[in-house]
Amino acid sequence: MGDHQHPPTSRRRLLSGVGAGIALAAAGCLGEESASITPISLDGERACDQCGMIIEDHPGPVGQVHFEDDEPEGGRPGQFCSSTCTYTYRFDAEDAGRTPLATFLTDYSLVDQEVFEEGSDVMFSSHVESEAFSRTTDLTVVARSEVVGAMGPELIPFSEEADVTAFVDEYGGEPMPATDVERSTLEAL
Repeated sequence: MGDHQHPPTSRRRLLSGVGAGIALAAAGCLGEESASITPISLDGERACDQCGMIIEDHPGPVGQVHFEDDEPEGGRPGQFCSSTCTYTYRFDAEDAGRTPLATFLTDYSLVDQEVFEEGSDVMFSSHVESEAFSRTTDLTVVARSEVVGAMGPELIPFSEEADVTAFVDEYGGEPMPATDVERSTLEAL
């Protein structure tokens, strides 16, 4: 029994195991760091970092992205007048090498939204208070519905499945996890 030999471990297998361990450790750190991030209020004269419009002056969902490079210094997150501006900016920032730690969108399951029409457009009220946001990891967005936002066709976010179902029944659209949104999703709006 004392002479039981273990099969030799290849260098490649050892290094890939070490690499996986480092990646998991980094993901753990990132997860802990991002868990402490909370949304801010986007009221006042705050301008959208993507298009420059005053955020609280326009209907529909709004968003914010907290990046790794602005958290240590206490810098402000990216702030946006629509979910489409939020995603567009985040995708561009990621392409430029920035690391998003947390992305928040208006959660229409948390607020009493008002529905109104302007011409043939159906719109939801905007909610800029910090309590109106949820992380995209907790949200389902509805694409291609009748409801538009500040920038036109919009992704409408909800945290409650019953709210998604009720929204789709009334306004149409296609639900998807907010974390699955890609550039092609925005282009298809």
